[in-house]
Formats: sequence, C-alpha cells, structure tokens
Amino acid sequence: MMTEANPQAGAEPEHPNDGPHDAPQELPPARKRLVRSRDDRWISGVCGGVAEYFGVDANLVRLLVVVGAVLGFGSLIIAYLVAWVLMPEA
Repeated sequence: MMTEANPQAGAEPEHPNDGPHDAPQELPPARKRLVRSRDDRWISGVCGGVAEYFGVDANLVRLLVVVGAVLGFGSLIIAYLVAWVLMPEA
C-alpha cells in the first residue's frame, strides 16, 4: 500500500483567493516618449519636447541647438526639421 508523504500536494486551496498572486499588481510605469511639447514651444516644440524627455531646461536645449547650428554650418537645422516632421505632438 502506497501512502503519500504530503496529502495536501496538488490539492486546491480552501479559499481560491488565498495565495501569493492575490496582492494588487502595480502597473509598470509609463514609458517616456519623445514628443513635441505643446506648452513649451517657440517654433514647433522640438526643443521643449527634448528638454522634457531628458529633464533639463528647455532654454538650455535651445541654446545648444543655436550654437550647434552656427558651429555645424547649419547641419543641426536639418536635424531639427527632421525631428519636427518625425516627432509626434504631445
């Protein structure tokens, strides 16, 4: 005659809601998205959106874009225009 070492193994719990999965599950934090800002904008909101994404001041981003455009012979202006077209608005 075989006896089980653990008669409870495989048995259903007395209360179906008892268990480790009963705690309310927290939703994962929302992913940050790179979008053009509606509130912090001068031209199209690209610099404001980049500033919000990285958590820096928008005026600093604008200054870097202007300096980069001057020193880069306008190549950053092309990147700005591409971002304007590709980035969705918030």
